[in-house]
Amino acid sequence: MKIAIIGTGYVGLVTGACFASKGHEVICVDVIEDKIKKINRGQSPIFEEGLDDMLSDLVSRNKLYATLNLEHAILKSDLVFICVGTPSKEEAKYDYTYLEQATKDVGLVLKDSDKYKVVVIKSTCTPGTTNDHLKPILEQTSGRKCGKDFGLGFNPEFLREGVAVYDFLNPDRIVIGGIDKKSISMIEAVFTDFNAPILKVDPTTAEMIKIASNSFLAMKISFINEMANIAEKIDCDIKDVAKGIGMDSRISPKFLGAGLGWGGSCFLKDISALYQLSKEISVPSKLLESTIQVNKLQPLRSIELLERALSDHSVKGKKIAILGLAFKPNTDDMREAVSIPIIHELLHKGAEVHAHDPVAIENAKLIFDSSNFYLHEGPEQTLSGAHGCIIVTEWRIYSKLSPRDFINKMKTPIVIDGRRMFNPKKMRSKGINYYGIGLGK
Repeated sequence: MKIAIIGTGYVGLVTGACFASKGHEVICVDVIEDKIKKINRGQSPIFEEGLDDMLSDLVSRNKLYATLNLEHAILKSDLVFICVGTPSKEEAKYDYTYLEQATKDVGLVLKDSDKYKVVVIKSTCTPGTTNDHLKPILEQTSGRKCGKDFGLGFNPEFLREGVAVYDFLNPDRIVIGGIDKKSISMIEAVFTDFNAPILKVDPTTAEMIKIASNSFLAMKISFINEMANIAEKIDCDIKDVAKGIGMDSRISPKFLGAGLGWGGSCFLKDISALYQLSKEISVPSKLLESTIQVNKLQPLRSIELLERALSDHSVKGKKIAILGLAFKPNTDDMREAVSIPIIHELLHKGAEVHAHDPVAIENAKLIFDSSNFYLHEGPEQTLSGAHGCIIVTEWRIYSKLSPRDFINKMKTPIVIDGRRMFNPKKMRSKGINYYGIGLGK
């Protein structure tokens, strides 16, 4: 099939590339000329594992190209996927500025098209948005009738940054929310070669599945982090506890890794929007509220452990090393990264912060503006002369550090392992004052 992708961020570009890899003809649309040029050179404008090689191959075989011309892309396509961002607003709602504009632009093109097309929303929305808000926009701008002249659906993505290509090509399930059977049938046709169960529902249900899924995963992480904080006090290891819990098939071990909390562009945005919706319809969710609050406090546990380990129990005037800035490994994304509140709190307390990340350095420069904040090219330089170290992101490069690296480089070898990357017994036996989240004495 011929597919237009509106928006070339994490969701849009991965969606377009993966559909093209399945044999569909894909045209990607964006308003930023530099991104268009990069894509047409077979280069990914975002850091995502496997995407550069995939784009290079697809562009060379003329299976995918990018353009600034929205009208051209839509008129050439059978399906139009809208994948623009819906960032969070201050009042914990989605900002539909880009989504509304993209929908209006698509509607104006449909006005001059006699060919039946299906518009598919991939941008995350509050349940009811596609049917109650976007559908009227399309009908008003196009002057055509939804369900008769064009189709409409909502197809949520369940992608993890860093492994988004793998996730798209190997989904647990495919959810198609369509306004009618024809819309669902045409959307289903692009997933013919995918080996996954397909759930066919209405758009509102599909929207709810998306944000409820992310909210549950966030809640699972917040739960295990609370259990980790309890485990520390009763002298047991949360890793063993999580392993025992995860062996129950009803629970599974996924998302039971205790640490410094969750970040990224989706979890906080989605759970906050769902919580806001629950209040608006007079069924305020205590579980969602608590999940958010637990995650706000969890990153600061690393500073609490560090202050406990320091001889004078204060980070003021101390050099503190931060290993990892991105919200997770294999991405340069720092949206809602737990490194941000940790570093801000350290700076507020008077610490001198030295940080490293394999790929997120440039993004970090845009966030932190302090004379006491320094960025380094490698972990060894970051550790040099440090009074304490907090491991924030579990990059593989950090797992290659030996106990001797910490001992030889740091002024006082205090390590707060926020992701439990190292063996506690080994680290402590070598003379490192080692603390891990959810680790007893």
